[in-house]
Amino acid sequence: MFIHILEHAFEDSAKMLPFLFIAYLIIEYIEKRHGGRVERALAGGGRWGFVPGALLGCFPQCGFSAMAADFYGSRVISLGTLMAVFLATSDEAVPMMLAVPEQWPRLAALMALKILIGLAAGFCLDFALRRFVPASVRGGYTGHAEEVDCHEEHEEESGILRPALAHTVSVFLWVFLFSVLLGLIMHGSEDAFTGFLASMGPLQPIVAALVGLVPNCAASVLLTQLYLSGSISFASAVAGLCSGAGVGLVVLFRTNPSLKQNLFITALLWAIGAGSGLVLQLFGL
Repeated sequence: MFIHILEHAFEDSAKMLPFLFIAYLIIEYIEKRHGGRVERALAGGGRWGFVPGALLGCFPQCGFSAMAADFYGSRVISLGTLMAVFLATSDEAVPMMLAVPEQWPRLAALMALKILIGLAAGFCLDFALRRFVPASVRGGYTGHAEEVDCHEEHEEESGILRPALAHTVSVFLWVFLFSVLLGLIMHGSEDAFTGFLASMGPLQPIVAALVGLVPNCAASVLLTQLYLSGSISFASAVAGLCSGAGVGLVVLFRTNPSLKQNLFITALLWAIGAGSGLVLQLFGL
């Protein structure tokens, strides 16, 4: 039984390898060649920074959420811009869904929704509801973008092949691990497992948003795997992937000295992600 689960998990995971590698080659090329332009666009947006923030955040690389957290900690960008990037960040979900061609329409819908949610949150925080946001967490423009080096690790690489290969292998191993775990859990108890997730009903997006807060690519891999296997709804996947900012939260807690501000931002991120999922669920998605 265990050998069968291993074989099945490896076969399913191996199908993703060519797509993952091509996707990460493109990602590394864009980040290496155009990373500086991304930083300038994000830092120079002022109170409208949430617009480039949401558009750039959807690029499947959690390094952008780390960049935004650095900028916010240095008071270069506003809270609305930070949240737009965090909410739009897709981490490993995009390459994984690209590796499943029949999911491409859902991937397009996912990206469009995350951008819209990021834009709406950014506009509300920096304009419509600005007066209700504590002044201490609004962020600002007192820092300078050149003081923050978000691409140091990537600039040390001599090319794009090795980091793309490293990302591909890393995600493949995560996918394989979770495939094995899901196989073990569902073997002989598939109905109980899916029944448990289904029994959450309206709470499923709330729980998924909590999973998304885990500051590691494993969270987005798990959520995407659960969605692709049919264990969670599209609305729950959106909720979890919206609250999932990759390593952004780790960088935020490291660069921003106020624990209260960081906890407020974390709670706000979860609330927006869970709320978005609940709304989508009402529409039957």
